[in-house]
Amino acid sequence: MLALLAQASDVFTKPTVDYHALAPELILVGTIIVLALVDSWKLERARPVMSAIAGLGLLAALVPVITLAVDGTDRVLLDGGYVVDSMSLVLKALFIVSAYVVVLLSINYMAEGDYWESEYYTLLICSVLGMTVMASSRDLIGIFIALELLSIPAYMLAAWRKGDERSNEAGMKYYLMGVFATGILLYGMSLAYGLGGSTNLEAIGLQLADLGSDGVPVVALALLFTIIGFGFKVSAVPFHTWAPDTYEGAPTPVTAFLAVASKAAGFVALIQVTYFCFIVRSDVIEPIFFVLSISSMTVGNLIALRQSNVIRMLAYSGIAQAGFMLAPFAVASSDPALSLQAVVTYLVIYAAMNLGAFAVIIAIARRTRSAELEDLGGLFTYMPGLAVAFTLFLASLIGIPPLGGWWAKFGVFASLIEADSGLGWTLAIVMAVNTAIAAYYYLAVARAMWFDDVPEGTDTSPVRTPATLGFAVVITLIATLLFGILPQVVNDVTDFGLVALGG
Repeated sequence: MLALLAQASDVFTKPTVDYHALAPELILVGTIIVLALVDSWKLERARPVMSAIAGLGLLAALVPVITLAVDGTDRVLLDGGYVVDSMSLVLKALFIVSAYVVVLLSINYMAEGDYWESEYYTLLICSVLGMTVMASSRDLIGIFIALELLSIPAYMLAAWRKGDERSNEAGMKYYLMGVFATGILLYGMSLAYGLGGSTNLEAIGLQLADLGSDGVPVVALALLFTIIGFGFKVSAVPFHTWAPDTYEGAPTPVTAFLAVASKAAGFVALIQVTYFCFIVRSDVIEPIFFVLSISSMTVGNLIALRQSNVIRMLAYSGIAQAGFMLAPFAVASSDPALSLQAVVTYLVIYAAMNLGAFAVIIAIARRTRSAELEDLGGLFTYMPGLAVAFTLFLASLIGIPPLGGWWAKFGVFASLIEADSGLGWTLAIVMAVNTAIAAYYYLAVARAMWFDDVPEGTDTSPVRTPATLGFAVVITLIATLLFGILPQVVNDVTDFGLVALGG
């Protein structure tokens, strides 16, 4: 027996690990360990430094993302199950920067509230780690593990206001709907594995293409259930019911995180399974995405019209925005590179303008203690800077030039029209109508801030915005303006071409 073991050891080959490719994830893991150690060592005394450790860890994780991008070499690990290329690096940078902005939003919010801060930042970084893994995963197992790693901490963060019934309700609804969606997703993935005989997305795609017209019902079921599972993460109609109550009940920085980073992660998962696997069966997936896109943008906008709470309005607005981002998936087979670029461009710009909007709401609520529309009346008279910034973010969400939102919508329109198909033209028309509907309720908020009277009894004395919160508003506003005035900047970054699609 010992001789056999010795012989086996002779043929063992030490695996080669590309530590540079894994550096962003390794730094995030190190940050989580440091946060846990400092928390267990210093306990309550660690509160002042936890946000600094989290922020520095995120900035440190951004460094290898930049060096990998400068290197420009595609790195393939785990037999193609984990790929670090230009697209994954852009998405990792999006997640890390978004999380850094959320940390800026959280510092004063958490310190001034009755919150246990140490676990908050640990869970936040854990969720970001799952997102960065998702950006490179090309395997069903990797995608699922990444999804759970980013989702489970988010369930707890949504219920972080322990003594608030609405926060408890938010966390419970998010958790229960998440578990339900996970079951559906796993069933779809198991069918896809059975059809493809592998968990690798490329291998499954090749098998699905070879099936032709054989086994269409099973193929349709596998693709449908998998897309539905991810539809929950992006709050697509009719899988959106958790979003409004969760967004309203969760702490506002967590709401910003869920509305931007978590939603983006769901779209990244859809990108992975669609463009690297399911696109070979466009006859099945494109009608599904067509229905999801139209229903999301229409239902989200129509319900947003009736909202009196700004955060709840942004929740339904986010559902409508998800519909806009789903539109290119419905014409993915016509020009995969163009539609992929449209989705990623929208994700990048949406992150900037939506995080900025939530940053302004947090700053305003420090004085008004409310996110109700009526309490924003006359805001320009005593908080002119925040009123102007909020107006710009709302205008960008509408798509008014020269703010970034116009380029995001232009990219989606271009992909739909370039497809020159019935699905594409129909979606373009519906999207134009919904853009007009959205303009109505976004401008209603701007009108209240600029033209309505200040509510009686409102304290209109000067208010000081914390430096970290002001910095978050400034950097998101600069990004929103930059993406609109110099759209070629984001266009060049998101121009992956056929390289990202394995061509």
